[in-house]
Amino acid sequence: MKKYKFNVGTKFQKLVWNSIANIPEGKVLTYQELAMEIGHPKSFRAVASACAKNPYIPEIPCHRVVRKDGGLGGYSAEGGIKRKKYMLEKEGHKFIKDKIILKICR
Repeated sequence: MKKYKFNVGTKFQKLVWNSIANIPEGKVLTYQELAMEIGHPKSFRAVASACAKNPYIPEIPCHRVVRKDGGLGGYSAEGGIKRKKYMLEKEGHKFIKDKIILKICR
């Protein structure tokens, strides 16, 4: 597992960002799956918040984290949610309307 040393962020945010860094291209996790992966299964909203505060885009690919219902959630980088969808499509993901067709990542 690749680990980064971040200059900014809380301990929790850094934990989230390091986990996101290891989601391979073409795969996604839900905010809930990511929360479980880092050992904080009830903290999926905090995970979403950490994604929104990610200052390391695109090195930390928070576009690969989505809602469990297939909704894209948010994307705070330039281009917003349209950019997030474009990036996921570029990585091979398919959509029905604006919801991603989820595949199991890990």
